[in-house]
Amino acid sequence: MEEKLIINGGRKLLGSVQVDTSKNALLPILAACSLCEGEILLRDYVDLTDIIYMREILSLLNIKSALSGKELYIDAKDVQNAKITHELTSGLRASIFILGALLGRFRNAVIARPGGCKIGSRPIDIFLKSFKTLGVRIVDRHGYLYCYGENLHAGEVVLDFPSVGATESLMMCACLLDGVTTLKNVAKEPEIVDLQNFINSMGGRVFGAGTDCIKIFGVRKLHGTQYSVMPDRIVAGTYLIAAATCGGDVLIERAIQQHNESLLSFLKQSACLVNIKNDKIRLRARKRPVSIEKIQTWPYPFFPTDLQPQMMALQSVSKGVCLLQENLFENRFGAAGELNKMGANIVIKDRTALIKGVEKLYGADVFASDLRAGASLLIAGMAAEGYTTVHNLHYIDRGYEKIEEKYRLLGADIVRKI
Repeated sequence: MEEKLIINGGRKLLGSVQVDTSKNALLPILAACSLCEGEILLRDYVDLTDIIYMREILSLLNIKSALSGKELYIDAKDVQNAKITHELTSGLRASIFILGALLGRFRNAVIARPGGCKIGSRPIDIFLKSFKTLGVRIVDRHGYLYCYGENLHAGEVVLDFPSVGATESLMMCACLLDGVTTLKNVAKEPEIVDLQNFINSMGGRVFGAGTDCIKIFGVRKLHGTQYSVMPDRIVAGTYLIAAATCGGDVLIERAIQQHNESLLSFLKQSACLVNIKNDKIRLRARKRPVSIEKIQTWPYPFFPTDLQPQMMALQSVSKGVCLLQENLFENRFGAAGELNKMGANIVIKDRTALIKGVEKLYGADVFASDLRAGASLLIAGMAAEGYTTVHNLHYIDRGYEKIEEKYRLLGADIVRKI
């Protein structure tokens, strides 16, 4: 039977909550474990369905993993190449990360085309074109990518678009190649810096992550390591938006200010009081939020697409009108129709949402269409009058661990039921 969240809304959020480890950092780091010839200890593990999928892929490669509390032990000494099937890629977009790692380690790979949330086409052409630049021959047949890297070499790659996934996959591919590989027009997200730091902790030589040019000096092999993965900036941002939407006084612990500068700027404009000290962010929302005139999603360090649906929920109850423009994914307005069922006033045209704030939302049965849309509906349900039931909970579980328990810590009335 499918699980769902039942929310009795209208309560202010009060208290403190700690940010979990970043899913979007841990996934490529797990893929990079296949480059290692030793044992790895990853701290602050977060048990999400996407992470479980990636561990299954590692198991297929004969990489053993064992969990003890919040520590994940990985033994990659006997890693083997294997065909990554549809069963393992259909639910996980990030399965494509393993392609770069397998090419770097074994010089060839076979992988089914990846799946994931239906938020847009998200073509992998940038991945494939970049690998071809480094000498990889690719045959796309019957839903599988057959990648032959007998002529794989170091070189210079200029990305057509600063894709996070392509940047990370190329970093993994290049770190065991002879010579120097230069990646230009790359993504600058903090998760890329974390992957660089992880690879370098294993003896790699990767430099420049966080800028638009990364240089990788190839090494012969990578050794074992112990590593603490960065906190999740999207989870932190979701908590902040929830507090702004519901009202209250919330302290977000293990949050990195620099990772959410654009969001914090918008929240301050929304009449929220924000105080920051070290890795703690306190947000106080004492009155109805004020609409932001225009919000656009762009690659980091600008406002992230992964917080756009949550921001839509906030703007739905803000005073004024907001023009919300989605520049990265064509199908990322999945929450709009469900929010309108709750009384929101949102009109969609192409990649732009016109949001006229209403004073109050009302509980309803709503259905998540993807991970971040699910987070948006959860926030709206906590702010709404009456009961809200959020269906398709499996989407939310892809990126938020035991989310109902976290919000109950802040005073929300929310339960998970079958």
